[in-house]
Amino acid sequence: MTAHFLKVLQPILLALPMLVGSGDLPSAGGEALHVQQLSSAIRVADPSLSANPFEQSIASVQALVMDNHGVLFAGSFGHGIFRSPDRGSTWTRVGGGVTDPFILSLSSTRDGAVYAGTFRGGVFRSRDDGNSWQPVSAGLKRLEVKTLLAVDQELFAGTGDGVYRLRHSDDHWIPVTTGLDDILVHALARSADGTLFAGTSGKGLFRFSPRSPGWVRMHHGLKDHEGMIENFIRVLVIDQDQNIVAGTFDGGVFRSADGGLTWRPISRALPNDSIRGIVSSDRALVVATGNGIFKTVDQGKQWTPVNKGLTNQAIQVLIGSKETGLYAGTSSGVFRSDDGSSWIAVNEGLEAGIAPPPFLFR
Repeated sequence: MTAHFLKVLQPILLALPMLVGSGDLPSAGGEALHVQQLSSAIRVADPSLSANPFEQSIASVQALVMDNHGVLFAGSFGHGIFRSPDRGSTWTRVGGGVTDPFILSLSSTRDGAVYAGTFRGGVFRSRDDGNSWQPVSAGLKRLEVKTLLAVDQELFAGTGDGVYRLRHSDDHWIPVTTGLDDILVHALARSADGTLFAGTSGKGLFRFSPRSPGWVRMHHGLKDHEGMIENFIRVLVIDQDQNIVAGTFDGGVFRSADGGLTWRPISRALPNDSIRGIVSSDRALVVATGNGIFKTVDQGKQWTPVNKGLTNQAIQVLIGSKETGLYAGTSSGVFRSDDGSSWIAVNEGLEAGIAPPPFLFR
């Protein structure tokens, strides 16, 4: 790629978020890659393009998890894993043994182990508060791990080839069941009766119950107020009443009260339909979008912006609860909210230089 070509491409990249709405581009593997991340890769390929719009002094945080000791972990896109023992006030880079610095997902099991899913390197596990990590990828057909779901001691992974469950006896991943081969899974959730739900890229929503022979596609789909079916599912959450809430790439939020058989759009009043994260707490929903964070207490009839203090409103991930507070990962680090309405940046130690290009990773 010549410098002249890159300079021609640069203004096109800057305009792409307006063209695609959500700011996401499909990668060769079928997943969504943020324009900011692609821009970083091009900047690294040609250092002469290091203009201010592409500069990044704080790591871009794509994944967050809090373990059962209250320790917070952040997975970055290109700079590996960071740890904070003090609710994000200070961060330390950890991740020794993780060979892929592009972290897409994080999860923690009841025994205190922390798992990281990566862009090209599979899954890694730490049993010592993140100080050292070991690969746990045997059995995975593809090594891009978009989501990790821990339920008690069980761990599930959504990959570019469906859903896997980790067999702890020999640290081997086995397919959950048939029906999702070669399908990219972005989101996972499990209801109280053991039913698994998988949100996919382009194929909509699938369900697997303990009594069924395999994954079953929910054919009624997530139909918006204009009659369009949303087949790109980014986020799945099951609330305290066992309702399923699904966030889509650019079609807003949907809710099902009958185990996924029927769906109702609840985000018509939401100003941005690119859903990046959902937290359910006390019958309220807090939703992170490509342009800010919003809250509803009436199942989506009204949405209230809760963005005070957010200097970067392009959210990548949202976690938390009433007890722990809310944490938002952005392309400019992490923000914390203790009251659910205002935010402070918590980025000391998250400073990072230029990330390596993701497409050159081996």
